[in-house]
Formats: sequence, structure tokens, C-alpha cells
Amino acid sequence: MSKERLMNILLAPVVSEKSSMAADASDHYTFKVAPDATKPEISAAVELLFDVKVEKVQTVNVGGKRKRFGQIQGRRKDWKKAIVRLQKGQDIDFAAGA
Repeated sequence: MSKERLMNILLAPVVSEKSSMAADASDHYTFKVAPDATKPEISAAVELLFDVKVEKVQTVNVGGKRKRFGQIQGRRKDWKKAIVRLQKGQDIDFAAGA
């Protein structure tokens, strides 16, 4: 795995009420990742970018919702979500860069 590939794996953190509660309660952090990303790549990318130790990675392929725009039917894109559990005592602070 090249460093360039690892830098393009994580697309964005998923910021929702459910993901925030999981982060506070049990050190689970949720990210939107590249659709072709594997669990070892996701783990390596999180460890590289945030300097933490990853214990476990779970992935979910999320189907895009059907949407209507007037009479035109549309569909949002499918995407991949990764739920990353960190080792005890590890923490990711998204507000540190702001």
C-alpha cells in the first residue's frame, strides 16, 4: 500500500447523532471511504492520518436513496461506510485542526 493510496481512502467523517453517540460511548468512529477500499487499507489510513491504533474495522455498503425532483425520478450514489474501533485510551479529535 502506497502512502498516496492511503491518503485517498478516507473521504469524510460521518457526523450524525448516532455516530457521535458511538464515538463517545465506545471509541467507534465512522468514516465515508472509497468504494474499493479494503479493511486493512482503512485501518492503515486511519493509523497514518490520526496517529492512533485501530483494533477493528467494520464496513457497510450503503445504497443510495431514490429521490424525486418534480416529475423526474433520480437516485443518489451508493457509498461505503467504515466503522473503526480504536484501542483503549486512543481518541480522534476532529476539532483539533480548526
